[in-house]
Amino acid sequence: MARHPDRVDALRVLVRLARLLERSSGELSLAHYRVLSAVAAGDAQASRVAARLALAKPTISASVDTLCRRGLLVREEIPTDQRAASLRITPDGERLLAEVEAAMLARLDEVLDRASDPQAAAAAIAGLAGALDEISETRLASRLAAAKRTTAP
Repeated sequence: MARHPDRVDALRVLVRLARLLERSSGELSLAHYRVLSAVAAGDAQASRVAARLALAKPTISASVDTLCRRGLLVREEIPTDQRAASLRITPDGERLLAEVEAAMLARLDEVLDRASDPQAAAAAIAGLAGALDEISETRLASRLAAAKRTTAP
């Protein structure tokens, strides 16, 4: 596979940026932040959160369990599907999420303010959201199709 220096540089910058944001996330690990923010954004089913974040079921279960024990999430059974659970962020979860996001945004602003074109850099990062969402949707569709094949008579 051919190496693309610009892409390698981008990768390394993203990894460094993730570490910087993780250090500023305070009471939440980056993994727990990702789960809490996905639920806050409207992904209420644990399986959907797992697909969106590209996490395995045991990983999402452990994160959800921890966040529920901390009083940041509430897990509720879905009456029509006993295998699925609905997730809801609590007021404490909303408060902590807002605090952590404020701290991480301050760090991100610190980096962006030093970029040659802060608005373009922010737009480039935000522009990846659509591609990430597309990948998540494709993975979820693939998992659902595989689950149907294994349960079909």
